[in-house]
Amino acid sequence: MYRIVQARFLGRNIKMFEIEAPRIASKQRPGQFVIVRLYDKGERIPLTIEGSKPDKGTINLVVQSIGKTTHLMNSLEAGDAILDVVGPLGKPSEIEKYGTAVVIGGSVGTAIALPVARALKAAGNHVIGITGSRTKDLLILENELRQASDETYVMTDDGSYGEQGLVTKKLEELIASGRPIDYVLAIGPVPMMRAVAQVTRPKNIKTVVSLNSIMVDGTGMCGGCRVLVNSESQFACVDGPEFDALKVNFEVLMQRNNMYRENEKRSLDAFLAKPEAELKQVREACRLRELEERKHAEVSRA
Repeated sequence: MYRIVQARFLGRNIKMFEIEAPRIASKQRPGQFVIVRLYDKGERIPLTIEGSKPDKGTINLVVQSIGKTTHLMNSLEAGDAILDVVGPLGKPSEIEKYGTAVVIGGSVGTAIALPVARALKAAGNHVIGITGSRTKDLLILENELRQASDETYVMTDDGSYGEQGLVTKKLEELIASGRPIDYVLAIGPVPMMRAVAQVTRPKNIKTVVSLNSIMVDGTGMCGGCRVLVNSESQFACVDGPEFDALKVNFEVLMQRNNMYRENEKRSLDAFLAKPEAELKQVREACRLRELEERKHAEVSRA
């Protein structure tokens, strides 16, 4: 069982959790993720680790309320617990001294890109951070990105904050200025990552994306996270989650991600009709697990 130490909203429907997970905290590296199951009847969902505090034994997860499980998780508060957190999973980000590195985060994607930005700066790169969202209330971790970057640009689709336009607009401006750009990381909605790849492809700029494909077990066994990279099937959970954006087939990725859209909507609608009932189940399941763990500990000491 994994206790929630802190929980706070960063933006509209976007919540950060600090969770006790000492083994994961001691081993995780930028780019890796965990598989979370809130209770014994819940689904498994992948969540990228925003950061960790090994000395405290905690990890940070940032969750946006989109489907049933993320809505349910964002109903939890400090003092609640999560039944299962498995990780760290996936390959860590490849951190090298590239030169000038542009790190792009689309809304909640900024939480995933942030630890990579920090690592790239520590490796001696000149880091340019670009964060964007549809509107101001979906922007998160701006100050943290500024601290991790040498330059930072904020974009909103509606112009409610920062500069108006898409993140690709700023990327195009940077490339057009003639500045040498050696590496681009883009994390966010699939259409945004695809658009970034379209911008960097003509210049053959090394571009990496973190793919948010459907995932179940996180070990390559289920095959649910299959992606097409360089015309070959790979698994996002074990071969990624980061891939060369210029080789990813984004159309296939979007098709696979949309396969269960209707089922997901029905599940979310049913949850929103009676959210307290399932929240109660989560808390009860964790209470029972805690009792079992205490009993096991007592037997072990006897």
